[in-house]
Amino acid sequence: MLPSVFYLNLDSLELQAERTVDPTLKTRPIAIISSIDSSGTIVSLSHEAKEEGLYKGMKVSIAKKKTHMVQFLPYNRVLYQRVNKYAYDTLSIFTPVIEPKGMSGFYMDMKGIAIHKKNTKDIGLSVIDKIESRINLCSVIGISTNKLISKIITNVTFNSIHEVCPGSEDCFLAPLNFDVLPTARLDSVYRILKFLLIDKIHQIQVLSQRTLDFRTLFGIHALQLANEASGKDSSLVRTPILKDHLLEQTVLPRDTNDKNIIVPIIQNLAEKIAFQLRKRKQIAKKLMLEIHYIDGYSSNKSTSIDFLDDISISKVCKKLFFKVNTRRISVRSVLLDVSQFKPFVEQRNLFFISESRDMKISKAIEKVRLKHGVKSIKRANVLQALG
Repeated sequence: MLPSVFYLNLDSLELQAERTVDPTLKTRPIAIISSIDSSGTIVSLSHEAKEEGLYKGMKVSIAKKKTHMVQFLPYNRVLYQRVNKYAYDTLSIFTPVIEPKGMSGFYMDMKGIAIHKKNTKDIGLSVIDKIESRINLCSVIGISTNKLISKIITNVTFNSIHEVCPGSEDCFLAPLNFDVLPTARLDSVYRILKFLLIDKIHQIQVLSQRTLDFRTLFGIHALQLANEASGKDSSLVRTPILKDHLLEQTVLPRDTNDKNIIVPIIQNLAEKIAFQLRKRKQIAKKLMLEIHYIDGYSSNKSTSIDFLDDISISKVCKKLFFKVNTRRISVRSVLLDVSQFKPFVEQRNLFFISESRDMKISKAIEKVRLKHGVKSIKRANVLQALG
């Protein structure tokens, strides 16, 4: 049995996701920004961008003045959530108890999981290999008896996998800087530690032995800080309640605002969504179309859909595009996000109407796609737009 908690850290998930979607970015200096406004900041950046003098947290206005070599990308939350969901599904192979931590981290409760002829590090390596083979992302894993230590491991070690054995948590923490402890980063606690000239966790461990003085200094935070300094954490790994979404996204073959190229691509995405909705026999209260421009700006509009045929959903998406695309700047990517599903109840009509013909066409195409795959049949304008 494995009495252990794994923490998997997908280092710079945003950066890895962008380079997976668009391989041309793999050797280019790129920075992912929170907003194109002057108050926006750099969320993640490549090694090449760091060499240009940029750093995480730098304001976008300053970064753009500093260099013209770096490509600034908008924070594509929907894409990153999709990659995060892929990672979650992959980790579910190893354990049913998984708790996401932000966009890039996952706690895995391995207690009660029987692994024959393998130790914890072997399982950790299997997890890393599976993530890399399935979604082409690099990751690191920390292994210990609790969530606190497992997460800290991935922040302070350079190995792809590291394990802290039960009972050695305080020795592992002792030489580390105190700011790896969550409670130590609270403003009131941080100021006191700095005033006391404390910089290592070992000093907190020694000070915590003087219980009354420790409580006087840190008040309501004293007990939690003392527990963290000794590597104690009783919090459980909790599985989240996941929201149901259908997502489809395309990065344009080249940056453009030519509707003759973008509209067919939107039509292709709409048909993929329609295909999935028919399989589920559901319609959606919310269909959001979002476009991302090359300057980091993004815009979106939403509506509902009450039908399942390709032509009707394509028309809705085209209307959304013309409403949302109010700029002349080139578009980099287009995304459709469908949610808030409800059952589709088909009503038979005694008279021939165009809608029934559209559905028949959609179902005929669907038979081909079910047999040969979604990409097996495309409209001519879509093939031309995608090159």
